[in-house]
Amino acid sequence: MNFLNISLTRRHFLALTGSAAGSLIIGCAVNPVTGKKQLMLVSEGEEKQIDRVNSPHQFSADYGPIQDNQLLDYIAGVGKTVGAVTHRPSLPYRYVLLNAAYVNAYTFPAGSIGITRGILLELQNEASLAALIGHELGHVNARHTAQAMSKGVLASLALAGLSSAASDLGSGAEQLAGGLGQIAAGALLASYSRDNEREADSLALKYMVKAGYGPKGHLDLMDMLRSLNKRKPSAIELMFATHPMSQERYDNSKKAIGAMDSASYNLPLHRERYMDHSASLRAIAPAIEQMQIGDRLMKGGKYGEARDHYGDALRKAPGDYAAYLMMAKCQMALKDYSLAQRYAEDATEVYPGEPQALHVLGMTELRLKKYDAAHDRFLVYEKKLPGNPGNIFYIGLSAEGMGRQPEAANRYRAYLKEVNSGEKAEYAYSRLKEWGYVK
Repeated sequence: MNFLNISLTRRHFLALTGSAAGSLIIGCAVNPVTGKKQLMLVSEGEEKQIDRVNSPHQFSADYGPIQDNQLLDYIAGVGKTVGAVTHRPSLPYRYVLLNAAYVNAYTFPAGSIGITRGILLELQNEASLAALIGHELGHVNARHTAQAMSKGVLASLALAGLSSAASDLGSGAEQLAGGLGQIAAGALLASYSRDNEREADSLALKYMVKAGYGPKGHLDLMDMLRSLNKRKPSAIELMFATHPMSQERYDNSKKAIGAMDSASYNLPLHRERYMDHSASLRAIAPAIEQMQIGDRLMKGGKYGEARDHYGDALRKAPGDYAAYLMMAKCQMALKDYSLAQRYAEDATEVYPGEPQALHVLGMTELRLKKYDAAHDRFLVYEKKLPGNPGNIFYIGLSAEGMGRQPEAANRYRAYLKEVNSGEKAEYAYSRLKEWGYVK
């Protein structure tokens, strides 16, 4: 089991909602987009805190930023251009292209935006990229996440997602194989209503044109999503879970563009510039497609077939961090922990600064009863990416394996302060009771 993708810790979530509840009397704010007053129990400072606490964990679960500074800078440059013309230009926006192969883009409430390699490969021009970023910025500027929290929608989702992440992923380390990086997006971000999506689409169109991009890029984005849903629905299922797509959204975009000033039609799409900057990514498109197939097979429990596709991905893109980790998790599902360790080690070597590989490597070593090594991995992970309750549990488990009962007890108690249900919580409590720390 893996906890890299927990969205809110229970303590932080309760503290946040508790402070919001205390502000019910003064819980109205002016929406920065509409200019109208609305119920708003989450302050901008709290939006930033949610973002700061959660986005690093989700980005790591999605295999971290790509190791191509030129392409990262290009994405950030487009984002900066669009972000500057939004209703909330002073927010600490961040635009990150992630190594994940699945098709998605998402944002945290203060503007930490994740874009996967999978969706970037489907775009054909810079204007569509601006539209994609503009859509996420639309959610941020309209404060859709804060609205949902204020209405109590996200409260139930976050707690349910936390409970699911803590309790229902299964009991074995082989759970590292499935869905890593997708629970947080589902629990924290899948609260957008169809009205939210319509508003984000409308804002995206306004922002991108104001930033100097031709509106056809927006229609191209809508058409791509519509077409991809027909051609490869499994590749886009999470995108549609967090951003419901419909024919109506495409039709609305087409209608809105038709009503625009004709001068905007002459604004550039920057296709050649987009193709030039994304050339290195498109060069490994066949490998990313193999990763997508492997992920789909993993979800279906076809681990042997998935292994073959991940192997093909590594042959097509030797040294790819995400492919190494996907293969490591696949080998764990196949219970070949020695081979899983080797692939996880390869991942840490090619991307030493990205924490997920350390966690996966620690899990393989735990399975191999290499408790000292696992303990060290989890400690380093904790330094790089603190705030993961599951990692606290595994530090305790490895300490227990080393015979360090007092340290294990301290870690189990720390874990139980954050998570109080599920198999791990039951195990931690039973150990504390057996050792005489609780009556």
